[in-house]
Amino acid sequence: VAPAVEERNAYLVGGGIASLASAAYLIRDAGLAGRQIHVFEELDALGGSLDGEGTPQSGYVIRGGRMFTDEAYTCTNDLLSFIPSLQNPGESVRDEMRAFNARVRSHSRSRLVRAGEKVDVSTFGLSNQDRLDLLQLMTQSEESLGTKRIEDHFQPSFFTTNFWYMWATTFAFQPWHSVAECRRYVLRFIQEVPRFATLGGVKRTPYNQYDAIVLPLTTWLKQQGVQFRVNCQATGLDFQRGASGKRVERLRFSDGDSESTAALAEGDVVFVTNGSMTAASSLGSMTSPPRVDPKEVNRSSRLWKSIAAGNSDFGKPEVFFGNVDESKWLSFTATLHDPTFFALMEAFTGNVAGTGGLVTLIDSNWLMSVVLPHQPHFLNQPAGVNVFWGYGLFPEAQGNYVDKPMSECTGAEILVELWRHLRFDDHLPRMLESANCIPCMMPFITSQFMPRARGDRPLVRPTGTTNLAFIGQYCEIPDDVVFTVEYSVRSAQTAVYSLFGVDKRVSPLYKGQHDVGVLLNAMKTMLQ
Repeated sequence: VAPAVEERNAYLVGGGIASLASAAYLIRDAGLAGRQIHVFEELDALGGSLDGEGTPQSGYVIRGGRMFTDEAYTCTNDLLSFIPSLQNPGESVRDEMRAFNARVRSHSRSRLVRAGEKVDVSTFGLSNQDRLDLLQLMTQSEESLGTKRIEDHFQPSFFTTNFWYMWATTFAFQPWHSVAECRRYVLRFIQEVPRFATLGGVKRTPYNQYDAIVLPLTTWLKQQGVQFRVNCQATGLDFQRGASGKRVERLRFSDGDSESTAALAEGDVVFVTNGSMTAASSLGSMTSPPRVDPKEVNRSSRLWKSIAAGNSDFGKPEVFFGNVDESKWLSFTATLHDPTFFALMEAFTGNVAGTGGLVTLIDSNWLMSVVLPHQPHFLNQPAGVNVFWGYGLFPEAQGNYVDKPMSECTGAEILVELWRHLRFDDHLPRMLESANCIPCMMPFITSQFMPRARGDRPLVRPTGTTNLAFIGQYCEIPDDVVFTVEYSVRSAQTAVYSLFGVDKRVSPLYKGQHDVGVLLNAMKTMLQ
């Protein structure tokens, strides 16, 4: 007889959105009390890759930004529907986000830029062969694609089309990434194709994702009594094998000073976030480039590697964490105390900050993109201070104006490269004077896009295990797309409902490709 729910404990490895969502569903749907949920996070802050920190004086940092859509993010919308807003009492975070997007609507007027001029994106620039290749990709099975790369499926000219520039920079795809993963994105976001050039379907949070999602979520979880241990690293799992399958009997962890263990009683469960796309990240400054620590790179996914070594059904971490050159890029966050750049950019693009989205410089050797979010972007951001974010997909390429790779550039040099591309040269001295740009190198930021085959990612509930679930970006959820908050939240829902036998369906996966109207609209746009 299984123990009563009030006697069961859940141990969650990692403090990112997958674990936080798991804790929320354990409370709402599985009936656990907060005190029965234990979260272990090796960093000193919760939120994982949904981070955001800083001050006007030291500068703000966000390693990345997330986009949302109403149709495709069914799990995320469900999660945010029962988390109370911190800014608007009586509202949920979902209510707050929907009200914000009704007020601040996305409609980019300057998606691509070349030689300091807007590019006409009313046409995707696809050839008939490109269209056939896209159609074939949509109709081909994932299994038949295997470990093929995107560049194996399309002809070279495809990678110079408006479609590819917008696709690659919206989702951070590279030609050498998995074509199977690309196929999932085409199918999952087919409804966005007609408004792809304007990003009209994109929804955003009122502030950065830490302040807008992680802070209210962790506040609510703490109020429920969830036990959080930061600066505490899970180092291993010990398994017991029996007639019913593999069972985690012990979790090993370290707080830096000592090693400890948690023995799992009958009915206890473990949720493992088995990889982080922001592992081994490093920050630079206005005067220094980011310096990646090789030891941190080598230590990435170490827990996953240790438990997969003796369990073939737990995936292959080396597939995703074995090629930094093909999984890295560099982002930067700029804090500005002078309004000149925002005024120039709003005049150039025709978009007030927060209404545009990514602006991509397609003649940049770094393939650099920037976005001016709605201000303030941080809860503690005062009037007169503006924050924007950008990234480059090719950090080892030489700059067009700064004669060095992006990876070796200081924050000041990145701003010079950006502003010269935009032909804002006359304003450079003034804009640089009070700017603070913090670059961030992320060795594994698109590691989840690496070419992979069936079995390279473990199932959320590996066959033959009784009390273990994998959650986050490196577990396998058929048809859904990694590098999204939705994927992590879906893994959390799936894990909780499965391990606790919750009589409730995981939020349905939106499949626009089965809607004739959606398909026709997408096809018409691709023919333009």
